[in-house]
Amino acid sequence: MKVVLLCGGRGTRLREQTETLPKPLIEIGGRPILWHVMKYYAHFGFTDFVLCLGYLGDRIKQYFAGDRAWERHDFVLHAGASGPERIELLGEREDWNLTFVDTGLETNTGGRVKRAERYLDGDLALVTYADGLADLDLGRLVEFHRSHGRLASLTTVNPASPFGVLDLGDDGKVRRFQEKPRLDGWINGGFFVFSTSALSRLGANDSLEQDLLTALAEEDELYAFRHTGFWACMDTYKDHLALNALWESGKAPWRVWEG
Repeated sequence: MKVVLLCGGRGTRLREQTETLPKPLIEIGGRPILWHVMKYYAHFGFTDFVLCLGYLGDRIKQYFAGDRAWERHDFVLHAGASGPERIELLGEREDWNLTFVDTGLETNTGGRVKRAERYLDGDLALVTYADGLADLDLGRLVEFHRSHGRLASLTTVNPASPFGVLDLGDDGKVRRFQEKPRLDGWINGGFFVFSTSALSRLGANDSLEQDLLTALAEEDELYAFRHTGFWACMDTYKDHLALNALWESGKAPWRVWEG
């Protein structure tokens, strides 16, 4: 089963960092957040990735497929009499298959998936954003999808509000104060399972969320898998700092591959 990674957005709320670097390459603990997402999927046996590239997509290609991989590894240089002959990279190497797809600079999310559709096989595909992390059991998500037999499943989460909430009387008296309570509703957590037949309905510049998911919900073909554990999305510099702090503390919940 292939994993489609949406890597093409501009990351405008991280503008200072994304002027010269695509958002998926912003680092958490010395590794791009994209690497963390892929490492997380690989832990559950999903190692066949399709990267939907857009803004600064060449930088992502260079990171994974460039000729300077030695910059990210310890290495042994095997030198002959006439000079360097071979570089042997040391340390951890990933057993992943990566397909790089140029999906356009301004293409919407659904259009990006549409352009990658020809590289998918089988009856199901996993789709996610390249900036979200969780401790979700992906195996259970796929089992849930197969159990209901509909065209799509999404993960839904109930995060804390970023703000404190006040309950006010008419006279301005504060009846109750809650510091960053849980939101009242559930939101899209960004981890999807799709029937490939559903993805075939996408148009060239559709929005995955506003077009396909909306239509599937209206047709009773979309189910939600509730996740109550850790979930975070790196939208802002504050989010970036928080994820780095979790990683440096040794308590990053998404680091399931070391559990």
